[in-house]
Amino acid sequence: MQNLLIKNARLETGFEEQDGVTIKTKTEKKDILVRQGVIVESNDSIEVPEDVAILEANGQLLMPSLREMHIHIDKTYFSGPWKACKPITKGIFTRIEEEQKLLPKQLAVAEKRAERVVQHLLDQGHTHIRTHCNIDPSIGLKNLEVTVNVLERYKNQLTYEIVAFPQHGLLRSNVEGLMREAMQSGATLVGGVDPATVDRDIDRSLETMVDIAVQAGAGMDIHLHDPDSLGAFTFDKLATLTKQASLEGKVTISHALALGDLSGNDLKETIEMLQSAQIDITSTIPINRPTVPIFTLDKAGIPVSVGHDSLTDHWSPFGTGNTIEKLSILAERFKLIDEKSLSQAWKFASGGIAPLNESGKQVWPKVGDQANMLLVDASCSAEAVARRKSISHTIHQGKKIEINKDAVQVETGGF
Repeated sequence: MQNLLIKNARLETGFEEQDGVTIKTKTEKKDILVRQGVIVESNDSIEVPEDVAILEANGQLLMPSLREMHIHIDKTYFSGPWKACKPITKGIFTRIEEEQKLLPKQLAVAEKRAERVVQHLLDQGHTHIRTHCNIDPSIGLKNLEVTVNVLERYKNQLTYEIVAFPQHGLLRSNVEGLMREAMQSGATLVGGVDPATVDRDIDRSLETMVDIAVQAGAGMDIHLHDPDSLGAFTFDKLATLTKQASLEGKVTISHALALGDLSGNDLKETIEMLQSAQIDITSTIPINRPTVPIFTLDKAGIPVSVGHDSLTDHWSPFGTGNTIEKLSILAERFKLIDEKSLSQAWKFASGGIAPLNESGKQVWPKVGDQANMLLVDASCSAEAVARRKSISHTIHQGKKIEINKDAVQVETGGF
């Protein structure tokens, strides 16, 4: 935490309407004073106190910082030599078999690469990371140790969550014991993957996940790629167990691809079921299949977050870590072309926070808010999203983030 005065920051203050249509975002330049990581004053001009650092915004737009809600920093090619993915011949099992050999080979470079990913995400305006970390027989808890080490080094620059992730199947790879150990070794959430396709036993897989979570006093974040009615059936089972275990509001479904396949009454019933268990959704906004109906979920009060999943690894070579770009893809996918819709997209990357609500009332920043912010070279958030504008500064709890990339050498070999 730090005392900080941000001078001449551009803040969104409202919408300008014409004939019932939002045509412009109103902004004003303000000084923002932060003490002990909290915003304590916002004014046209604040006299510089002696005990604060100064950040000159030069009219750049001040926005809530970003939250990376789905990534795997423990297994990545990022910062290493270029390597494309191998063709998939057995679905998810192609990658599982590949990892059994790849992850032990990557261990020597895993920590440096994970740190490079964290640095990159900080550069891209993120002050929170939720990372999934493999817990499997080929790597044991070694990747978890790497992940904890890296994120602890950056605990003064971000907050984090670590999902213990049985990528090779909780039951299929017989890692229940390792998962329980992981929850005592730095993991903060219980993960899982496709109880039907991978574990071949939906009930026992989900029941075991929930039992581990309850024992650890933790929430859950499960990868569910299974499509159509199979995915919907799994959602229903998960929601029932969530309520039975009193885990409402503590469970995330990542990917939730089946939601993109459902329609009509089937979708309506599934959304009502997710509502009843207070389950939230994280999506990478896939463009190669039907996309999760983000705005239908949002309208129903189901929190939706975006994540990158990968920057580049053996699963995908396409990740960027640029969440403004991700929001732009979301906007293009859902045909958000007007000022208001584009501005509201920001909340899917910031924990539900946008400077203006749908009525155009300023709701951020306010005195008492945590000073987790970024500066972006844009006139308004709609422009930032549509034109994929650049971030100049990331601020965590009132501290301007400075990254020493030279401290982590990039390897020229490895896997």
